[in-house]
Amino acid sequence: MPIEITMPALSPTMEEGNLAKWLVKEGDKVSPGDVIAEIETDKATMEVEAVDEGTVAKLVVPAGTEGVKVNALIAILAEEGEDADAAAKGGGKAEAVQEKAEAKEASASAPSSQDEKKEPAPTTAGNGAEASSPQRGEGGARGDGASKDGRVFASPLARRIAKDAGIDLGSIAGSGPKGRVVKADVEAAVSGGAAKAAPAGKADLAAPAATPKPMSDDAVLKLFEEGSYELVPHDNMRKTIARRLVEAKSTVPHFYLTLDCEIDALLALRKQLNDAAPMTKTDKGEVPAYKLSVNDMIIKAMALALQAVPDANASWTEAAMVKHKHSDVGVAVSIPGGLITPIVRRAEEKTLSVISNEMKDLAGRARNRKLKPEEYQGGTTAVSNLGMFGIKDFAAVINPPHATILAVGAGEERAVVKNGEIKIANMMSVTLSTDHRAVDGALGAELLVAFKRYIENPMGMLV
Repeated sequence: MPIEITMPALSPTMEEGNLAKWLVKEGDKVSPGDVIAEIETDKATMEVEAVDEGTVAKLVVPAGTEGVKVNALIAILAEEGEDADAAAKGGGKAEAVQEKAEAKEASASAPSSQDEKKEPAPTTAGNGAEASSPQRGEGGARGDGASKDGRVFASPLARRIAKDAGIDLGSIAGSGPKGRVVKADVEAAVSGGAAKAAPAGKADLAAPAATPKPMSDDAVLKLFEEGSYELVPHDNMRKTIARRLVEAKSTVPHFYLTLDCEIDALLALRKQLNDAAPMTKTDKGEVPAYKLSVNDMIIKAMALALQAVPDANASWTEAAMVKHKHSDVGVAVSIPGGLITPIVRRAEEKTLSVISNEMKDLAGRARNRKLKPEEYQGGTTAVSNLGMFGIKDFAAVINPPHATILAVGAGEERAVVKNGEIKIANMMSVTLSTDHRAVDGALGAELLVAFKRYIENPMGMLV
């Protein structure tokens, strides 16, 4: 019996992925554990292993295909002793069952043929909508993908694209099974300028004005001379970053707290610890067992500050406040095309050397898009450091479900007043963005003061 291989869900929130590469070809034999494909999610490229033994009878989805839905059929295996050609023809039963279910649903939503006969035929040209309605196809679906009662049959991906583009699904002729609207139909409608969706319900004079929509792609491009630009399509990562940033700024009430930290003592301790690092043998010869960065010490200080102010180590939900027991600190890492936030779990329990080596490993694999979902999803807070670029201070956007994120600026020599005298000190500005629903102003200030205390008295991070 043919064995169906479907698109796996590589994370709890994954809905679709790109089938980047097949590592097998039709006719190859595979065993459980063999890597057969590479799947690109919005954040990483992950390998897919076979769970059954057999011969690859058919690769249903070609390499390079984007937007493959989770649980969609991507390949068919023939069992031991089974003819591969027969297996290829007999596979895909899941899709056939789904198609039948959709046809049944469409048929159930449409009136019976007897009911249709009872309907009076339009007699006047005044009833233009009825007179010009498309012919029904099989299963009671209209040619535009809608049933008689107004229901529109469309794939989830098609619905999402239409919603984002403001296109009325009912105005699109579906080319899928039984007139179902699919992705290609919506994309064609968008490029051809299909009718925009009308707002639901009647206009309410007392209602506030609708939030203005951003400029359409065509409107933006008309502002520039043709040939003076090139279009670079968004990849999944950039789309996800854009969506989550809009979500965060639209739903999370941000407020910001900034203070300056003196880091002379921290820099001195860092040098002392790095100088004392033992040497270890590697393929490249002897190297220090660790090399601490200022960012490693910031991660540790933030983790300990959250333990000192536990009420700020929280996440907001509509039903309850989620109080976290450990400090799982996400660290923003810039990678080609965007950024990702790998997480140092239980950072408050780890030594500076362990945090340093763990971050080097996470950052290296992040840049190669080899992180596992559990290595960048979740966390209780985050740190974003632009100090290496000379940025003095900035405010970062909270990454839900976090309630806080710390933006770290450059350490620089500044003139400061100490005991009535002007002195030179290395100073670093930090800005804490907080979700006001979970962390109030006084609580956020308390957290930032605790962070400052660890930064300016770094020996406290060693005990």
